[in-house]
Amino acid sequence: MGKRHLEDAIKQIDHPIEVTYRCYELDPTAGRDIKENIYEALAKKYGMSIEQAKANTERMVQMAKAAGLDYHMDTLILTNTFDAHRVTMFAKQHGLMKEMTERILHAYFTESKHIGDHKTLTDLAVEVGLDREAVEHMLASDEMAIEVRADEQTAQQYRITGVPFFLINKKYALSGAQPTEAFVQALRKVIQEDEIVVLNNDDGIVCDENGCEIPKK
Repeated sequence: MGKRHLEDAIKQIDHPIEVTYRCYELDPTAGRDIKENIYEALAKKYGMSIEQAKANTERMVQMAKAAGLDYHMDTLILTNTFDAHRVTMFAKQHGLMKEMTERILHAYFTESKHIGDHKTLTDLAVEVGLDREAVEHMLASDEMAIEVRADEQTAQQYRITGVPFFLINKKYALSGAQPTEAFVQALRKVIQEDEIVVLNNDDGIVCDENGCEIPKK
């Protein structure tokens, strides 16, 4: 949701904005094949009932729907996301990180695909334009592991403890799935601060490739 809200905000800003995705695991200790469903996992983690977990999740589903997203939490497959992050970093090398990130998120939240499964990840990568054999070779190795860990170390340095988290120009931060308007305001503030303000008048000497022009008195 936060990603979609940011994208909607960028459409409202008449200014070039570059977005870089970073890796962050919510639970690095999670297994690849988890038997618990999302409601059981949330109830266990936060000490709530299954009914409370379902109610909280339903609110998130409705918020996602308002952002144009279709979440299917009943059939969502929990898993370890480290290999999914490795695939996105591999895609980054080929200029396809944005497409790969979007495809994995859609596969996870909407299509209930197992994004910890290597075959599933390979199929998704091929869909966005990556070479099947190259992706299979990468997943079978430890390639991109260092790159993923580097992003996670950067998150620790910024004391990031949850996602979504948005760092703008390494100066301003927004956490959580903020509404579109919050992103619009933040982006405009940063853009305004980055604009050059001319403090002097036009009475000074101006030099260019043709020489210097002394102002007339």
